[in-house]
Order: sequence, then structure tokens, then C-alpha cells
Amino acid sequence: MSPEIATYIGYAASFFIVLSFALKNLRKIRIVNMIGCICFVIYGIFSGMLWPVIIPNALLCFVQVYHLMTANKK
Repeated sequence: MSPEIATYIGYAASFFIVLSFALKNLRKIRIVNMIGCICFVIYGIFSGMLWPVIIPNALLCFVQVYHLMTANKK
């Protein structure tokens, strides 16, 4: 993947993370934040395996999935 595309994915990730702070519906917040986390993981992989970016965002993605799945059971 070209460095330009990786950069755009990084900008998209930042956009989704910031957007998640502007929302009020908890389900939408978690979904939008998860999209941002996934984009950051992709960005970290294609920017040279940036582990400090990949690891926390991958963990946060799993946290968001967990909360989305348990919210449906309540």
C-alpha cells in the first residue's frame, strides 16, 4: 500500500474518533469509535507495524465489540 493511502486511512481514523465524541447515542458512539480503531490498526500495519498504534486500538476494538454484544442482552 502506498504511503499516501496509509496517511489518508490515518486521517479517516482520526475523523471517526473525534466524531465519536460528538455523538450522544451510546450505541452509535461505540460503532463509530470502533470504525476509527479499525482504521488506526490498518494505518499502523501499513505504516511499518507501529505497535504503539496497533495494540491499544485493537484492544479498544474488542472492548467496543464486547459492550455492543452485552448491551443487546440487557
